Amino acid sequence: MGVEQRGIHRIQPHERGTKREQFISAIGFWLSAAGGLTTLSSFVLASTVYNLSFRQACICGIIGQFLGCAIAAYCSTMGSRSGCRQMVTARYLFGWWFVKFVSLIGCLGGTGWSIVNCVLGGQILTAISDSRVPLWVGILIVAAVTLVVALFGIKLVLRFEKYLAVPVFITFVLIYICASDKYHLLATYHNDLDATTYKGNWLSFFSLTYSVTATWGTVCSDYYIQFPENTPGYQTFILTFLGIGIPSTFVAVFGLILSTLAMVDEDYSTAYALYGTGGLLEQAFSRWGGFGKFCVVIMLFSLVSNNICNTYSSAFAFQLLGRFFAKIPRWIWVLVITAIYFCCSIAGRYHFSDFLGNFLPMIGYWISMYFFLLLEENVIFREHFHHLYTKEFPPGQDDKVDELTPSHKKAKRQLYNWDAWNDPSILSHGFAGGFAFCCGIAGAVLGMAQVYYVGPIAAQFGEYGGDLGMWLSMGFCGVTYPLLRYIELKKFGR
Repeated sequence: MGVEQRGIHRIQPHERGTKREQFISAIGFWLSAAGGLTTLSSFVLASTVYNLSFRQACICGIIGQFLGCAIAAYCSTMGSRSGCRQMVTARYLFGWWFVKFVSLIGCLGGTGWSIVNCVLGGQILTAISDSRVPLWVGILIVAAVTLVVALFGIKLVLRFEKYLAVPVFITFVLIYICASDKYHLLATYHNDLDATTYKGNWLSFFSLTYSVTATWGTVCSDYYIQFPENTPGYQTFILTFLGIGIPSTFVAVFGLILSTLAMVDEDYSTAYALYGTGGLLEQAFSRWGGFGKFCVVIMLFSLVSNNICNTYSSAFAFQLLGRFFAKIPRWIWVLVITAIYFCCSIAGRYHFSDFLGNFLPMIGYWISMYFFLLLEENVIFREHFHHLYTKEFPPGQDDKVDELTPSHKKAKRQLYNWDAWNDPSILSHGFAGGFAFCCGIAGAVLGMAQVYYVGPIAAQFGEYGGDLGMWLSMGFCGVTYPLLRYIELKKFGR
């Protein structure tokens, strides 16, 4: 039936497409996947949960999400060079065994975003049908459409995303126009937070918006494995940074507008109380009647686009659990993941804001640590200490690294032996990466500010605390990794 059979196996250079073809697909992919309601829903929490004014939230949120874009863009550079999925390349940091743990964390993040998409899709369908479509039916529809596309694999995913990007973008332009009669109210909302609580809320919202885009770093390489092997890293970085950043900013600003209107306009407040973010979207289009409802339905497909990415990439996390799991076809894991997030969406459909605001930032902790370890591995060790990798290359080839031409030396990350992606006897043991990751977890615990737990450092910022978990986790693992990795290389040579 044309279902993609390839799982976590590396795509060899001769199997890939042309640069021009892949760049066009990637542009459409990011416009559709990143510029949709998934991003908007997170920014709706700015005033409704964190009590930030429109101006305060704009400064905080836009800076945060662009920082996250840079994290994801750097991670994406591994895709074309390796031909491997993002979590497969993580084996070179965490080793054969510990990568199973971190890949499941990445899968947890993808599943979490799928829950967000399904519940938000259900809210939208319930709102535009005036409650004639129950919330659970809307969730079922989003999950079912996602399943059909994700089953068939990356080529259909990229094609679906590319063709859907234009109508979704047009509907967002239209909603900006339709809701413009309320923009004069944006300056009327002012919070009465004390200075310390404001700082804490600002930090927490900053971490949330950073997580929205940074979490793409767990999967973005998956969508560059069809790029030619010699694609320059800076081109991939720029494409990903702008591909995520521009559409995310476009929808994020409107999310902030809806968030503020929910606090100052009675109609928007009522819609939010009844149907959540779905109600706000329906209210924004209410002036246009039936056509407005049609536009909301088109927007709904942006949720499906994002959901497809999460479902498709999460399947590979299960295949990394072991050789037996890798033998189970990818499409079966897609079915399993869909069943999991559908059940979770049904169970948590009335706790959408709590889940979005308190669970998903935790995924930002993990990607922050992964990014810092990857950066240090590439810049410090793969560039300057490649002579320590005695087992990274087959016998007789490791000394050829010093004979590289200047143009080849620029591609320093090619010093990875990508043919060894599935060979535990050559891959890193992961002792340094695993221990540094645990140190990062300790930093996250000290700095996290969630409803169920506020760390001792985070508690210093006002009534609700300020989330510093991202930055402390990054600092703790970043400080410990270089020394540990150097010792590991001296001891084991890989």
